[in-house]
Amino acid sequence: MPRLLIAAIGAATLLIFLGPKFIDWLRANEVGQFVRPAGLIPGSHLEKQGTPTMGGLLIVLATLVPFVILSSRSTEAMLVLFAALACGAIGFLDDWLKIVKKRSLGLAGKWRMLGLFGVSLAIVWVAVDTLGVSTTLQLPVWDREIEIGLVGFIALVFLVVAGWPNAVNLTDGLDGLAAGIAAIVLLAYTAIAFVSERTDLAIFAATLVGACLGFLWFNSFPAQVFMGDTGSYALGGAIAATAVLTKTEILLIVIGGVFVLEALSVIIQVLVFKRYRRRVFLMTPVHHHFEMAGWSETKIIVRFWLIAAIFAAVGFTLFFRDFQQ
Repeated sequence: MPRLLIAAIGAATLLIFLGPKFIDWLRANEVGQFVRPAGLIPGSHLEKQGTPTMGGLLIVLATLVPFVILSSRSTEAMLVLFAALACGAIGFLDDWLKIVKKRSLGLAGKWRMLGLFGVSLAIVWVAVDTLGVSTTLQLPVWDREIEIGLVGFIALVFLVVAGWPNAVNLTDGLDGLAAGIAAIVLLAYTAIAFVSERTDLAIFAATLVGACLGFLWFNSFPAQVFMGDTGSYALGGAIAATAVLTKTEILLIVIGGVFVLEALSVIIQVLVFKRYRRRVFLMTPVHHHFEMAGWSETKIIVRFWLIAAIFAAVGFTLFFRDFQQ
């Protein structure tokens, strides 16, 4: 437990220390955010144009240093670190192309999916061949598992690894929203790893919690820096890999419930509009729906954090109940 606290506090402190100089460097080099054209976003977001982005690099660095120092660098934890870095690299390329091309569209979706598929194959290979992770699907509540075979496991891992970075990315539309929810989800996984006696995995999750909290020092409303796809993909990749290694792929739907709702709102909006030419939400992802309905940005953020905490608490309770049986 002391190492978990030291890891979290160390990551938060390091990020807060490095943040000002890094943000100044981003401003000096005009590494700014490009927002969608007017009419596709709430009007207040036009003020965010040019805010420094790629702050996810701070999250990665602030996580990496305490983890390397405090952990024994087990294969399991290093695999999660690989997933975070690899997914973060995909997000970094997307951010970089946006900056170079000076537009809100970066890396093409097919290339992002191809990169995430490669990450998925690497996770499956190490998890099954080296760590001995079973190719089963755990069903919480019912306390059952289904053998899905290697091909099915690859498909499952790809679904998780492709889904969560994009879900975190969709949620990253308001100042501090994604970072705060990610910290809550990762806190639940810190507890899951701790009670499972997977110390290095718990340390890594704890450092990410600390890094997210430190990032909120600069990312809370009004944001001085955005995490960009670099940060959202790194966080999503870490969450996805942790879920795979703890066999909580299904339970993650509950633990990360707000991320799921954000992604589902986009899917529902697109499907219904294509079929009926009507909109279910005023705007998606769903946090923009509440903006259009007149809620203030800070009200949405705080309420979504509270809902995320409830989801995470329920998810951990379900895990702990099954773990004790």
